[in-house]
Amino acid sequence: MEILAFGVQSDEKPLLEKAFAGQHEVRCLDVFLTKDTAPIAAGYEIISTSVNADLGSSVLQTLAAGGTQMIAQRSTGFNNIDLDVAERLALRVARVSYYSPYSVAEFAWTLAMAVNRRIIRAASRTRDFDFRLDGLLGRDMHGRTAGVIGTGKIGEAFTRIAHGFGMKLLGWDVVENPACAGLGMEYVEKEQLLAESDLISLHVPLLPSTHHIIGKDALAHMKDDVILINSSRGGLIDTRALVAELRAGRLLGVGLDVYEAEAGLFFLDKSLEGIDDDTLARLVTFPNVVVTSHQAYYTQDAVDQIIDATVRNVADYLAGRRSDNVLVPVLSR
Repeated sequence: MEILAFGVQSDEKPLLEKAFAGQHEVRCLDVFLTKDTAPIAAGYEIISTSVNADLGSSVLQTLAAGGTQMIAQRSTGFNNIDLDVAERLALRVARVSYYSPYSVAEFAWTLAMAVNRRIIRAASRTRDFDFRLDGLLGRDMHGRTAGVIGTGKIGEAFTRIAHGFGMKLLGWDVVENPACAGLGMEYVEKEQLLAESDLISLHVPLLPSTHHIIGKDALAHMKDDVILINSSRGGLIDTRALVAELRAGRLLGVGLDVYEAEAGLFFLDKSLEGIDDDTLARLVTFPNVVVTSHQAYYTQDAVDQIIDATVRNVADYLAGRRSDNVLVPVLSR
């Protein structure tokens, strides 16, 4: 069987082809699944998609009409998929429920330290042989307070690193993680965490209840010199409200690996044509803001695990098996 994979990165392609070798052919496309590209899937029973694929109602209907019966998404998040429509269309949908939490947690800390120690500005200066230290003053993390919003697997990994720095730990989640509590984390109300933390990192999924969890009111609760990190989902932050606070001179720094309107931008080269997103364009002009393009997960270890899980999801579908990765439980072929 030939499988069609959308949104495959150049580093990912040989890994995906090798993983399916001897089992199925895989046709890798660098284009992302959208309303415009969905007709390409006509005749493919199984397709695989990336995190920024458009799997809304109209795309799903196009896929089903073209004969697609199974969608294997190569990511943990699935807020881009209309699961109700997929079930109505009898589409089997599976995701990758687990991959290395260290990939994202370590990258979140990379952003935090890049912001704190002004690494981007320092590196840019030294390329021009400007070796001044003016404007590069950072601060010790040791002894300061880390606020972790979402203490699942990734939040726990982030917490362990914060513990290694010798930080006071505050946590907020609907369910407490005993491992985090064992590291000395105190679970508090969200408002207290926002008010007392010197560093805040977001590790919750994007749900209706967490959409814009960091908005105008939440930002107002934060210290003026807080560092805010988001390596989870862009929709957790109201970006316009964040820009307003930055323009007012608040926040020591911000590190973002995700952006709420990243679809159609991230993973693409827009350097020659520019972008028409005024909010993002303004955001990247702040010297205390670092924006990366949804790469926190992008390690050899995590990508290998994502691909392995995708291969298993396809095998389970063909064998009529269920697993924890299945989002829409349609077993008939």
